Amino acid sequence: MKNTVEKSLKALSRCFVLDSNISINDYVPLDLSKSNKDLASVDVSSSNKLESYIHAHITAHQAKVAYGGYIETRNIYQRSTYFKAANPETERNIHLGLDLWIAAETPIYTPLDGTVHSFKNNTTFGDYGPTIILKHHIDNLEFYTLYGHLSSASIENLKVGHVFNKGQQIATLGDASVNGDYAPHLHFQIIKDMQDYKGDYPGVCSKMDLEFYKENCLDPNLILKL
Repeated sequence: MKNTVEKSLKALSRCFVLDSNISINDYVPLDLSKSNKDLASVDVSSSNKLESYIHAHITAHQAKVAYGGYIETRNIYQRSTYFKAANPETERNIHLGLDLWIAAETPIYTPLDGTVHSFKNNTTFGDYGPTIILKHHIDNLEFYTLYGHLSSASIENLKVGHVFNKGQQIATLGDASVNGDYAPHLHFQIIKDMQDYKGDYPGVCSKMDLEFYKENCLDPNLILKL
């Protein structure tokens, strides 16, 4: 049977992008899909109000981190013209990464040995803000991980080609003033083919393009195993 990135990642033990001392019991799932009726009373266009909702969810479950969102259809992106389209089939509202909601300045670590492929401050409203993309190899196969919504300091002295060892801190999380105007969180995404993108890659897609992106952007839980 042909080896694939997905197969190789499935065989891994659990890896970490947050402090490995945070117990798996301290993670709580968070539903930000348009089908979550609780969000009807939340102004999701406001980063402060969404942050309050997420903080209350974490507190209610006595957790430290809220997570989720892979292939989740969300209304949160309707606030930005960056994602809107006249045709519902081409509107970008399906999330391709996994979000980890936790405080700004939280350290972020590489889950595997990696090399800096690229980085960029994606400053459009609703975009990633400071972003790092690492290149990895597993079983002679190449793939990439993307870290979005970071602090500005995370990319200030970074260099393409810099090597990070598994478990090494690569960044800290940004706040709404720099991260695209979101409640603080990490957008973590696995990408098989970067398609010539540098410092950026679509983290949200349309229904029309979903099958392509599901194939190219694997479930981040293959690595995080939450």
